[in-house]
Amino acid sequence: MAGGAQDDPNETITGINVTPLVDIMLVLLIIFMVTAKLIVSKSVPLDLPKAASGSDIQTVFSIVLASDGTTQIDSKTVAGDDTILAQARAAREKNPELRAIIKADAAVPHGRVIHVLDLLKQAQVAKIAFGVSPVAPGVPGTPAPAPAPSK
Repeated sequence: MAGGAQDDPNETITGINVTPLVDIMLVLLIIFMVTAKLIVSKSVPLDLPKAASGSDIQTVFSIVLASDGTTQIDSKTVAGDDTILAQARAAREKNPELRAIIKADAAVPHGRVIHVLDLLKQAQVAKIAFGVSPVAPGVPGTPAPAPAPSK
């Protein structure tokens, strides 16, 4: 009998105590969860605009516009914004349901973002999103969300 008084001292223990195993697995899980936040992929530091409704979306075709004028497509630096059209068309041929996300630094001129948006539309990419950094509601210095229209 596991856990009770044993009648025969020579009897082998046939039960397995899983409590230490569960404790070790929980500690390992916590360690992996904490260290996963520390692992960061190489990226360009951007000052993304803040939005209360921002969330992570699945990035399939990522365009990063930095304030120094550099452009990255899927984490690869390209010569200029005009290469976006050819690469977007090629990616659209591979996946007709292509999703694109534009991550532009807050200091990037509005005209450049519209130009990139126009290039994606020319490549017939219909699903386009803008990357933002989410902010907590009520943080001072951030614009309040627009009130919902009354019925």
